[in-house]
Amino acid sequence: MRRVAVEPRPDWQAQVERLGFAFHTIDGETYWDESAAYAFTLEEIERDIETPTGEIEQLCFSFIERAIDDDAILTRLAIPQPQWALIRDSWRRGDRNLYGRLDLAYDGKGPAKLLEYNADTPTALFESGVVQWDWLEQAMARGALPPGCDQFNSLHERLIAAFAALRDPSPYRLHLTCVRDSAEDKGTVDYLQDCAVQAGLDARFTYIEEIGLLSDGRFCDGANLPIETLFKLYPWEWLFRENYADALATSRCQFVEPPWKALLSNKGLLACLWEMEPGHPNLLPAFFEGDPGCSGLGPRHVRKPLYSREGANIALIERGRVLDSDDGPYGAEGYVLQDAAILPAYDGNYAVLGSWLVASQPCGLCIREDTTPITKNSSRFLPHYIEP
Repeated sequence: MRRVAVEPRPDWQAQVERLGFAFHTIDGETYWDESAAYAFTLEEIERDIETPTGEIEQLCFSFIERAIDDDAILTRLAIPQPQWALIRDSWRRGDRNLYGRLDLAYDGKGPAKLLEYNADTPTALFESGVVQWDWLEQAMARGALPPGCDQFNSLHERLIAAFAALRDPSPYRLHLTCVRDSAEDKGTVDYLQDCAVQAGLDARFTYIEEIGLLSDGRFCDGANLPIETLFKLYPWEWLFRENYADALATSRCQFVEPPWKALLSNKGLLACLWEMEPGHPNLLPAFFEGDPGCSGLGPRHVRKPLYSREGANIALIERGRVLDSDDGPYGAEGYVLQDAAILPAYDGNYAVLGSWLVASQPCGLCIREDTTPITKNSSRFLPHYIEP
């Protein structure tokens, strides 16, 4: 694994915009950064990223089997008790999941270490599946990269196949939703809607603020059309606290991601996995704050809220002193403490790898980079390639 300087395309903005990638620059700052790329060997991808990603996913399933009937675990995860039955029923029915992203610390030597699991509402999907692949093809065509390069990237094809599986055994209508006023969220949902259409679904978009409740208990869009299946780029922990949370279980709506994903998108998962598999090569020691086990953590550790998005309210601490942190609205439900991973630094840039799963199968890679060890919503996206 190495960071390689690459000459950006002189018209790169126009090139990514032609794909529909409108949020390449956020608040005047570069988000899509093709002035460099990360190069990997095939062995690094297969041995150190793809294989551990699949193993961690299976470990997560073992955790759900353990947690689903354990009230103590659900309580520690701060899951509202009125939603326990919804989660249990979803798992027992075998509700299908669509996609997720493991964030990993990896230095090219390994083993990769799990930082967190973005299991419910991960973004950076369109740029991972489409934009960086288009960049790779153009980079080879113009001689910026040698011929024969590849990419760990079958995201697009896997998403279409996963949507087709959701359609079986008969076609149905799919709604997709996100909040207003977020270009990144809307761009992600637009891409997923396109994948769903390619899979043969009747896919329709509605903002979450437009969703209502019919007299028969079903959710509906702004035109009062009943919602049968809903992809929601909106976290379960937020839905659980909405005014209509009591209607979730009786709405006859199939949710994507399914309710059981609420157990995996919780940072408490990190402590639970370590309790299950202490010493696992791809896990970092982690404990719920206040657990006696916290005394065994190294002098540098990370304090993470059970619920947090894009680095919010996360603090990097060394011997009681905060080295880096980010503000945000999270933390009321509690925290976990996790040993700090050593992120590789390249010319002052810290890289976090995002390993994608679609229908629980590893199938893609993205890289976010920042000048600090905490990856935030302002961190840049850099493409990658596999050397021939």
